[in-house]
Amino acid sequence: MRHDPCSSILSFPPLLLLLACLFSFVSSTPQNSLYIGSSLLVEDVSEILTSPDKFFTCGFYPVGPNAFCFSVWFTYTANKTVVWMANRDRAINGHGSRISLKKDGTMILTDLDGTSVWSTNTTGTNVQKIELLNSGNLVLTDPQDNILWQSFDSPTDTLLPNQKFTKHTKLISAMGEGIHSSGYFSFLFDNDNILRLIYDGPEYSSIYWPNPDLGAFQNGRDYNSSRIAIFDDMGRFSSSDKLRFLASDMGTGIRRRLVMDYDGNLRLYSLNESTMSWVVSWEALSKQCNVHGLCGRNGICVYTLKPQCSCPPGYEINDPQDWNKGCKPMFNQSCNQAQNVRFLELPKTEFYSFDIIYNVSISFETCMNLCLERCDCQAFAYDLTGTGTCYGKNVLFNGYSTPSLPGSVYLKLPISLETSEDSAPKGSDPICGSNRTVTPLGSSVMYDTESGTTKWVYLYSFALAIAAIELLFASSGWWFLFRKHGVPTSMEDGYQAIASQFRKFTYNELRKATNSFKDELGRGSSGVVYKGVLRDDRVVAVKKLGDVIQGEEEFWAEVTTFGRINHMNLVRIWGFCSGSVHRLLVYEYAENGSLDRYLFPDVFRSIRSPLLEWNDRFRIALGTAKGLAYLHHECLEWVIHCDMKPENILLDSEFEPKIADFGLSKLSQRGGAGSEFSRIRGTKGYMAPEWALNLPITAKVDVYSFGVVLLEIVKGVRLSNWVLVDDAVEMTGLTMLLREVKMTIGNEEKFCVEDVVDPQLKGKFNRKQATTMVKIGISCVKEDRNKRPTMDAVVQALLECKDEPQVHTTNML
Repeated sequence: MRHDPCSSILSFPPLLLLLACLFSFVSSTPQNSLYIGSSLLVEDVSEILTSPDKFFTCGFYPVGPNAFCFSVWFTYTANKTVVWMANRDRAINGHGSRISLKKDGTMILTDLDGTSVWSTNTTGTNVQKIELLNSGNLVLTDPQDNILWQSFDSPTDTLLPNQKFTKHTKLISAMGEGIHSSGYFSFLFDNDNILRLIYDGPEYSSIYWPNPDLGAFQNGRDYNSSRIAIFDDMGRFSSSDKLRFLASDMGTGIRRRLVMDYDGNLRLYSLNESTMSWVVSWEALSKQCNVHGLCGRNGICVYTLKPQCSCPPGYEINDPQDWNKGCKPMFNQSCNQAQNVRFLELPKTEFYSFDIIYNVSISFETCMNLCLERCDCQAFAYDLTGTGTCYGKNVLFNGYSTPSLPGSVYLKLPISLETSEDSAPKGSDPICGSNRTVTPLGSSVMYDTESGTTKWVYLYSFALAIAAIELLFASSGWWFLFRKHGVPTSMEDGYQAIASQFRKFTYNELRKATNSFKDELGRGSSGVVYKGVLRDDRVVAVKKLGDVIQGEEEFWAEVTTFGRINHMNLVRIWGFCSGSVHRLLVYEYAENGSLDRYLFPDVFRSIRSPLLEWNDRFRIALGTAKGLAYLHHECLEWVIHCDMKPENILLDSEFEPKIADFGLSKLSQRGGAGSEFSRIRGTKGYMAPEWALNLPITAKVDVYSFGVVLLEIVKGVRLSNWVLVDDAVEMTGLTMLLREVKMTIGNEEKFCVEDVVDPQLKGKFNRKQATTMVKIGISCVKEDRNKRPTMDAVVQALLECKDEPQVHTTNML
């Protein structure tokens, strides 16, 4: 017979009687406090506590069949986004296990057989209750509400706003997607008081962020005697080693979490109010293959459509379900057995560290012989820095392949082992306008951790009152952070300067900023652009997009990605507006308009644009190439522009180029009235041949378009226009230019450089730079895309002649 705690009235003082009656209902109704003497079975209740604002829940979280962890999670997310676990590496049984708050002040988690799995170090303290706060912090408090223990002091893989991060704490990744046990990646203060990301696997440990090849000062860090970091609810992170970063949607009223993800990347997630889903608003590494240990021993991280793990020729995967175990050789590696060997080249590949041979400026043959002489040399890397440097490797860890590497790794293999050159890891270009999540082979989705799509909604009643309260708390929080804690004023000024970063605007805000869309800057196939002035006096360009194919949720996700892309030669996106009818983008304003106004002045006679001098033309060409190279090879999400032309190259007050409209192929419905796109993305005259041939689209379509633009910068005319040749044949200016160059070369005639360079310059140009630009332009517009260079190679070629002095010349090529 069950004992009724309310039946023995005479045996209990009134207060204890009341508490006993309350405890009898705790298993059926979650609350935010649990008092001393309570004990709850896992099968009786899954949700024990909720925070007062209901955003967080504490209870037994299922991690497997009949296995649970005592955890704290976001209440309303679809997959219960977990932020803390007490026993992540030792799950309890689903029957007979319990959480108890003992009378000696200890909170203890016991398994089915009564053994202690986890407990707090609060024995002998005056603990009164367990409480879950609105911050997500689980605390033990005394009768005066003093905190005697808190979950914030022992994080797992997540840091929440206002949770202190010190030398005593670290974030440890989960083992994998949906696997909550501790993994191999950590975020922590190292022994030199610098915040780092570290791989600590079963075979070796390695620092991979910040750049291990650089010192603290070169990485923008500072050696100091303290180890403390602050992550506030505005989305700002700052630490004693001068690490600073911000959420791309910095501001109040947004739920955030900083996570050491299972793939080894540190990411800041923000909860989108309109879509109720988690969005990456900052991440430490834009190139996922820079994470060490991602593919295990002998494995190579390869950028294909997304980063994936691969085994080199002669090796095979150990465990298809776990890339941490890497690859194993398909041959005997014993040094005791003499065998004939050969070297197989893995182009654009490197295995970081574990160098047993290091020599500078030696020949390839010498480097190869040095590796041959050592039985423990498994491979050698040569000329990875372009200086003839030789690295011999005795262990093959941290393998990665990227087009930006100038050299190769040469793998030592037995002659008897049959391999194919085609089996070497290869990368491929991204899809037009893509913004991809990256996934190691064997995993499904790398960014989508336990977040999912949330199903809760904010209540906006009494909006003015709530806004006033938020303003009060923000002001108080600002004073608390920067005044009471003595954070330097320079840091405060920096935060204020960028407090208005990427965000969502209302339609009324943008209508007011643009004076009801009266000052038109230009129009194109994707929409109309207006000049505007925001409330903080920033001058911006506001683009009203035409037909948009996404719904509001998809549009928000795409634009947020572009908002995170940042390069000095890309137009910065400050924000957007997304409603049931309107789709608008807010860009930084470029004072000098688009490049076409200066290259083709006849079209804009009323504007009377000044002549572009040679130095400006070369700087514009180089800056544009750098911007495209960033999009293709370096940015957070790989993006192909798909509509590269002078109209989409904007010039700031110093005539520094900024590429506009990148990613719009992902947002806009091409083929509308007045559009030149029809079923093809691009603009006639700048489109690569593969568009018309229905071939797979790669980054080489941008290379082709850039080639046309580059030749137009040199020549100063629109090469995409049709011209009449010999009063009979019509061809484009580009076709005619290429024919003339080929005829000159074929007849072994000298080609006067001034026949190509804009005659308005009157010979005032740099001969070497002009020659290089013409050669690059011609190579970029080859019909065979495989013969076109990459944008990285274009940038390198232009940089080699950057500092050439300008010469007034009429010399011959």
